[in-house]
Amino acid sequence: MTAALTGLRASELRGLRWSDVDFKANEIHVRRRADRYNEIGSPKSDARHRTVPFGKIVAKWKLACPKSELGLVFPNGVGKVESLANIINRGLVPAQIAAGVVTPDGKAKYTGLHSLRHFYASWLINREEDGGQALPPKVVQERLGHASITMTYDCYGHLFPRGDDAAKIDAAELKLVQRH
Repeated sequence: MTAALTGLRASELRGLRWSDVDFKANEIHVRRRADRYNEIGSPKSDARHRTVPFGKIVAKWKLACPKSELGLVFPNGVGKVESLANIINRGLVPAQIAAGVVTPDGKAKYTGLHSLRHFYASWLINREEDGGQALPPKVVQERLGHASITMTYDCYGHLFPRGDDAAKIDAAELKLVQRH
């Protein structure tokens, strides 16, 4: 749920510490990541250092979280950095199967956590009447930790609302003409 509702990258989730979670402000401060060798370090770029809001569903994990000397939010069974393969095989895949998000042969539809990041981006962008948040592109860029708005538009530009805005243009033109 945290991946889907915050858009954090798998490496950011794996390196996330409780000290980076502000429960009073309901914000996650992305300050580190765990690389493919399970080494914790700084995010790759300045843009990836960011603050991401979260809701009550995400906050409930603290009560069930295994103990970790490293203070990790998502540790493995012995409190160390969880492997990406375990997160996918023990979490993502079974959750998809339980939810019926499967291929025609009954296998999990998505094979990587990045699909949850795409879900999050779509949720931020989509119109409120479609269940989204209708956030401006610059806010979406910041929440995703993209270095530029171009990256956000290249990945998700097709999701930003478009439509027949002829009526809006006509109304705006009419207002301009009436003023002059």
